[in-house]
Formats: sequence, C-alpha cells, structure tokens
Amino acid sequence: MYRRNMARSRESDAVQAGHYIEDGTGAIVPGIQPSSSYARDENYELIGEYLYNRYGTPTHKPLEDLVARLDGGAAALSFSSGLAAFTALVETVPAGSHVVAPEVMYYGAQQWIRRLDDQGRIQLSLFDQSDPDALAATVRPGETDLVWIETPVNPTWDVIDIAAAAESAHSAGALLAVDVTASPLTTRPIELGADYAFHSATKYYNGHSDIGGGLLVAAADDDRWAEVHWVRRHGGAILGAFEAWLLLRGMRTLFLRVDRASASALEIARHFEAHPAVAHVLYPGLPSHPGHEIARKQMDRGFGAMMSIRVAGGRDAASKVATSTELFVPATSLGGVESLIEHRTVLEPPESLVPDDLLRLSIGIEPVEELIADLEQALS
Repeated sequence: MYRRNMARSRESDAVQAGHYIEDGTGAIVPGIQPSSSYARDENYELIGEYLYNRYGTPTHKPLEDLVARLDGGAAALSFSSGLAAFTALVETVPAGSHVVAPEVMYYGAQQWIRRLDDQGRIQLSLFDQSDPDALAATVRPGETDLVWIETPVNPTWDVIDIAAAAESAHSAGALLAVDVTASPLTTRPIELGADYAFHSATKYYNGHSDIGGGLLVAAADDDRWAEVHWVRRHGGAILGAFEAWLLLRGMRTLFLRVDRASASALEIARHFEAHPAVAHVLYPGLPSHPGHEIARKQMDRGFGAMMSIRVAGGRDAASKVATSTELFVPATSLGGVESLIEHRTVLEPPESLVPDDLLRLSIGIEPVEELIADLEQALS
C-alpha cells in the first residue's frame, strides 16, 4: 500500500499530478476515461458516481482537485475554453445587476460583457485600472453583483491590488473574480480575499500550446458555485477527456516552466529598460514600474513571464520588429514553452486603449541570452 501521510507541497502535488488515483493497476500516470455515458445496475442505480460526460468524468476529477489545491480554493471546474469559463460565471449574474470590470482587459471577455450591457441584461461600468482609487469609486453598494479584474492587466501590465479590490467588492455586497494572468504560482487571489480565480488553461497550466481550456476556482462551494456547475453541465462547455488528460500532464512541469520563464523575463526587462530603440518596458518586476510594490506584495514567486515593450518610432516600427525576430514566434497567445511576440493592436477592437506601438512578449524557456540577442537584432 502506498502511504500518503507525509505533508506535501503544492509543487510536489503538481509534479505527481493525478498519481493518487489507485485503480488496482499500479500505474503512476492516470488513464483517460473517454466514455460519454455510464451504466446502471440491476436496480437501475448508477454503478459509480458518474452519469454523463457533461457532468464530469474520472478524467476531470484529479485535474479539478489539483487545480483547487494549487489555488487554495474549495472547488474547481474545467471548461472547453477560457471564454467558456468566463461566460459561465457571468451567466450567474442576476438580470439587470451591475458588473464592474477594467477598461483594459482581455478583449474577448470585455466584448462579451459589453454585448450583455447593450442588450440590457447587465449594467456595466469600466474603471481605469491604472488608478488605484478607481475601482472603489465605481462599485455601487447594494447594486454591484460582480467585480472582474485582471492582474497584471494584459497587455499593459498595470497591477491591481487584489486585497483592496476584494475589500471594495465585499463592502458593496459584490463578489470578486480575478483573471490570473501570471500563473497560479505567482498569484493566488483566493488567499488574498477573492471569491473566484480564473485561468485560461490554454496558457501556463498547459504550457505546450496544444489545447484550449478554461478553469474556475471557487473560494466557497456554495449555491452560487452550484449555479456555475449547472451552467457548465447544461451548456455542455466541459473540457474534453483527452484535453483534460493533456492538461494534467502539462501541470507536472508547471513550476519548472514558470520559474525558468519568469527569471528570463526579469533579465530581459532589465536589459531593455534603457535600450535606445525601446520607449518603455512594461514589466511589474522592475522597480520603476508604478505597480512594483503591489506586485511584490501579491506575487510571491517571481513576477511572471509576460511583458510588453513600446517601440520607439511608433506603430510602423513596432510592426517591423514583430516580423523581424528569428527566435520569438510572431503569434497570439501566451504561456507556452516557446517565446511569442505579438503586435497587440492588430487584434484589438476599435475601442481598445492599447497603444499601437506596443509589442506583447510571452517569454518561454529558451536560453535567455538567445532571446535577448534575437530582440537586439530585431530592434536594430
């Protein structure tokens, strides 16, 4: 019998993702259960705890248990995409209620809630995420139901104080949900007072740019969380069994990948902070960043592997740099083992406030000196 009495770190849990499943085979890697339906016995009672794949499967359970453990939450749910997870939570907002979100955030999520506002299903207010006092001034006591924030904000990397946001939301009777941009290693919103942590599992949790997925983690397994579960079950937006297995596999190297990429990002940010071809480096790990002190307080394992540079020379110069790299891949997304560069304004909607000279960098795990050399030659 394999004993499990020793106290274990989050890192060990991730490395041995799913190993606690004991199915009688001795396998140290959990299997995939692709069945869409589950049989009943002679009394027409379910043989096990599973009914239908939309409700969850034996492949999803170890994944969701581990995600909840890493985030310090009571429960977690996996979804077919990050937007599916976001919309499942927004779907639980009562009709006509007030929702607060930042002016700069993932454009797909913002477009969704703007659409609901246009239809009169919610009342939406956007706050200036670069102003520390703006969120508290935007919530409406007794009216606001949900406050949604990103931190660091993608792709400007403004840092929102999660604990202060939680206090503002809760004092107004609202719930706080946090889109964790950097990864669950560096930022754990639930421990700072948030009600929900959101992850695009496509990014760091998976880490290999080969699946799409979303994750929601709840601080409390309560009636609101049961409603989120209902939305996923009846909307059918659950992650596929194979994707769930791949995600669990990717999580075994999560700590190594994020630590390596975050260390490289800090080195790159320092190198280019005073570069003549760079107007501004946006990275919360730099002491010159206006949100650095807040980041130090709530990002306890590095400052993440995402950063942006604003290129001297404007939009045309930024576009040229984005297509001149040889190691950085010009592509959308983030959090993979490979480094990506993106001229973000090309993808943003017309109302976006993202500067057109901004290049978003997702730092991977290639040798940092090669990444620096590649940016140097592209900038020249």
